[in-house]
Amino acid sequence: MGKIAFVFSGQGDQYPGMGKDLYKKNPSAKKIYDLCDRIRPGTSSQCFEGTEAELKETKNTQPCLFALELAMASVLLEKEVVPDVVAGFSLGEVVAATVSGAFDNDTGFRLVCKRGELMQREAEKFDTSMAAVVKLTAEQVQELCGKYSDVYPVNFNCPGQVTVSGLSSQMTDFFSDVKAAGGRAIPLKVKGAFHSPFMNETAKMFAEELANTEIKERTITLYSNVTAEPYGNNVAGLLSNQICNPVQWEKIIRNMITDGVDTFIEIGPGKTLTNIIKKINPDVKAVNFAEYLAEVEV
Repeated sequence: MGKIAFVFSGQGDQYPGMGKDLYKKNPSAKKIYDLCDRIRPGTSSQCFEGTEAELKETKNTQPCLFALELAMASVLLEKEVVPDVVAGFSLGEVVAATVSGAFDNDTGFRLVCKRGELMQREAEKFDTSMAAVVKLTAEQVQELCGKYSDVYPVNFNCPGQVTVSGLSSQMTDFFSDVKAAGGRAIPLKVKGAFHSPFMNETAKMFAEELANTEIKERTITLYSNVTAEPYGNNVAGLLSNQICNPVQWEKIIRNMITDGVDTFIEIGPGKTLTNIIKKINPDVKAVNFAEYLAEVEV
């Protein structure tokens, strides 16, 4: 039997009411939400009752998704579904690091709150946005981005899908170039040019935060967004640098499969990573939390 991976999703799949049923039905999930509410009052009510616009604000999105994803992981762990390896997409990497044992739950949540605040503050300095480019190769997207001073390929998701970040004033022309090349650009529900040089200052400030944070011995293998390889000792460096560097998601999944993973469980509110993994390798099992929970509860 192959290995199991928990993969934690990033921003974009959040929606009003997420996690409400989980909170009501699972004491272990309620415990996580209660912990988050003690540190950041109103987190659970923001998840359950916040508007789409409110949840789109990075300073809210990241704590709310962290709370939901850690609650979901706690439910599976309580059912003795333990991953062999973990990874997280962007903010999901903070949840993955927490589940791996690098941080206790309180510390992980405090870190993601700080990360969200820092990233929103930096994003508000510039009129920037992100979009997923589909139907083009990574090389084609990189070539098109090269025509612009402030448009960058930032998330290498799967074959035929690369996310870009850039100045909004340049994105309109970039979208036209994408269409002319036979691709399609889909705007994302985020505010900011994440994983690009626009986030350099944020990465420095988050590194300072991590320098004053206790980082513990990991009990589960954790893969890095920056290197696509398992973490070594440089947890603070890699976790801060991923804020201003591309997410090498396709490479992470391929490396996990090479290392023996054949079951991927997406921990998050949607199916984005599940669908991406199926495009990378349709032969592995990829399911989201709700689907897997339905399987184990039968």
